[in-house]
Amino acid sequence: MATTAASASRPALSVPSVLRHRAAHKLLVLAVLAAVLVPFAAARWSSGSWPQALTVDLSKPLGSASNWIIDNRDSHPLFLYFFGYISEAVVVSVRAVYLFLLAAGWAGVTALGAAVAWRVAGARLALGTAAALLACAVLGMWVPTMQTLALMVVAVLASVVVGALLGLAAGLSDRMDRALRPVLDTMQVLPAFAYLLPVVLVFGIGVPAAVLATVVYAAPPMARLTALGLRGADKEVLEAVDSLGATARQRLLTARLPLARKELLLGLNQTIMMALSMAVIASVIGAGGLGDRVYQALASVDVGAALAAGIPIVLLAVVLDRVTAAAGERLGQERHGVRALPYAAAAAVAVAAAALAARLAGRTDWPAGWTAGIAEPVDRAVDWMTAHLYSGVPYVGGTADWAGHFTTWVLDPVRSGLQWLPWWSVLLIVAALAWLIGTWRTALTAACAMAAIGVLGVWKPSLDTLSQVLAAVAVTLVLGFATGIAAARSDRFERLLRPVLDVFQTMPQFVYLIPVVALFGVGRAPAVAAAVVYALPAVVRITAQGLRQVDPAALESARSLGATGAQQLRQVQLPLARPALLLAVNQGVVLVLAVVIIGGLVGGGALGYDVVFGLAQGDLATGLVAGIAIVCLGLTLDRVTQPTRRRTGKGA
Repeated sequence: MATTAASASRPALSVPSVLRHRAAHKLLVLAVLAAVLVPFAAARWSSGSWPQALTVDLSKPLGSASNWIIDNRDSHPLFLYFFGYISEAVVVSVRAVYLFLLAAGWAGVTALGAAVAWRVAGARLALGTAAALLACAVLGMWVPTMQTLALMVVAVLASVVVGALLGLAAGLSDRMDRALRPVLDTMQVLPAFAYLLPVVLVFGIGVPAAVLATVVYAAPPMARLTALGLRGADKEVLEAVDSLGATARQRLLTARLPLARKELLLGLNQTIMMALSMAVIASVIGAGGLGDRVYQALASVDVGAALAAGIPIVLLAVVLDRVTAAAGERLGQERHGVRALPYAAAAAVAVAAAALAARLAGRTDWPAGWTAGIAEPVDRAVDWMTAHLYSGVPYVGGTADWAGHFTTWVLDPVRSGLQWLPWWSVLLIVAALAWLIGTWRTALTAACAMAAIGVLGVWKPSLDTLSQVLAAVAVTLVLGFATGIAAARSDRFERLLRPVLDVFQTMPQFVYLIPVVALFGVGRAPAVAAAVVYALPAVVRITAQGLRQVDPAALESARSLGATGAQQLRQVQLPLARPALLLAVNQGVVLVLAVVIIGGLVGGGALGYDVVFGLAQGDLATGLVAGIAIVCLGLTLDRVTQPTRRRTGKGA
C-alpha cells in the first residue's frame, strides 16, 4: 500500500516535464523535421538564390492584360457601361464638391469648418479648426487644400456607405461575418501602395483611380467597427424590444444602431484618417492636391516645398481627428436632437453670410499678399544643415555619417545575410516561427505567401525590403518598449508624452518622409528612419497600456514579498502583459512595412522602387508583380508575428 501511494505521488518518468509544454512539443517536432529536411534540401538546392525552374514569368501575361485593358478601355461594354459610369460619377462628384468649396471661398469654408467643430466638439476646437484652415491659406496652399478636401469628402462618403453596408451584413449574419473576417484581416495588413496598382490598371491615372483606391483602403475599419457595434449590442435591451413585438427592421433601427453609435463614430474617425493618408499617397496616381505638391517636391529633393505642403496635411489630420474623436466622446452626454434644427439653420446663415461678405469684397480667393512662404527659409536651413550637420561634427559625426554607418553596419549585413541563406531555409524559418505562435494553418499560410514571392521572381528585392523591415522593427521595439515602460511607470511622463503621440499617430505616412530627407538625404537609412518614427507611437501606446492593465493584486503580492521595482517589471508586469507586447510587435511590423514601401520614393529601393517605377513609367507588369510581392510579404509578416488567438478575435 505504501509503495503504491509513493509511486502515485511521484511524477511520471515516461514523459519529461519539459515536454509537457505545448511549445516544447512543437520545438521537438521542428528539430526532428529539420534533421530530416535540411540535409535533403541542402543536397538538392545548395544555392541561396531562388531556383529559376521554380519561377513563373508573369511579365508577358500581365503586359498583355494591361495592353488589352488600355486598348479596350474606350470601347468594351464593361468599361463603357460599368467602369465608365463609375469613373464619370466620381469625377462629377469631386468636381461638384471642389466647385462648391471654391464658391464658398476661404471665408465660407472656414466658417463652415468652425461651425461643424463648434457643434460637435465645442468652442475650443472650433477656434482650432478655423486657425488650421487659415494657416493652410497663409502658407499659400489654399487651392491644393481644397482639392484634397474635395477628394476626401467623396472618398469618405463612399467609404462610409460601403463599410457600413458590409458591417451591417457581417453584424447581422454569422456566415457573412466568417466570410468577411479573413478578407478584412488581410486588407488591414496590406501597405497602402498595394491598393494603387489594381485601380490604375482599370481606371488609369487620375482622380477616379485615386478616389476608388482610397475607398478600398478606408472602408475596412468602418465595416469592422460597424459589425463590432452591432454584435456587441446589449442582449437585455434586444430582448426587451423583441418582447414588444418589434420586427427585425424596427429592432435594427430602434435598438441595434442606436446602441452601436460610439462604434460607428469610431469607425468614421478611423475611416477619415485612413482616407486622408491614402488621398495623400494617391498623388502618385494623379490625385492632385497637397499630396501632389509633396510628391513633386520629394522627387526633386526640395525639402522646403515639401514642408510647405506637408504642414497643411498635418493640420487637416489633427483637426479631423480631434473633431471626430470629440464627437464620439460627447455622444450621449447631451441631447443633440433638441437644438439640432435651429443650430443648423443659424450655422447655415452664418456660413452664407461669411461667404457672401467675402464675395462682395472681392476676396473669394485668399489674397496673395497675405501668404507667407516658408520654402526659401527652410531650404536655407537645409543648406546650413548640409554644410554643418551632415558630416564632420566633432565626436558625433553627422546625420549623413549616421545614415552611412547604419547602412554599412546594419542594413548591408542583414540584407547580405538574408540573401546568403538558402531559399528553402527562409521558408522553413518562416513556417517554424508561424507554427510556434499559431497553428499548422498559420505556418502553411506564411510559408506559401513567402514561396509565392520566389515564384514571382522577386526573391532578392523582397529580401532587401525584408532586411529594412527587420532593422526598422528592431530599432522601433527597443525604443518603443523602453519608452512604453517609462510611460507606464510614471504618470507625469505619460501625460507629457500623450499629446506628442496623438499628433504623431494622426500624421499621414507620406509626411514622415519630409524630415528624414532633410536630416539624412535619400537612401535606405532615411526610409528606415521614417518607418521607425511612424511605427513608434503605436508600439509605445500599446506597451504602456498593457503594462498599466496588469492585475494590481499581482503587483501588490510581489511588493509584499519584497520585490524591487525592476523585479516587479521583469517577473510580474512583462509576463502578464505578454499579449499586449505581442500585439505591439505585430503592429510595429505592419506599420514599418507600410512606410518602408513608401520609402521607395526617397531611395529605399527594392519593392517600393519597383512599384513607383511601374506607376511612373506605365510599366504595370513590373509594378503589379512588386505589388503582389508586397501583399505576400505583409501577409507573411502578419502571420509570423500575430498569435492565432488574437487574430481570431479581431472584430469579434
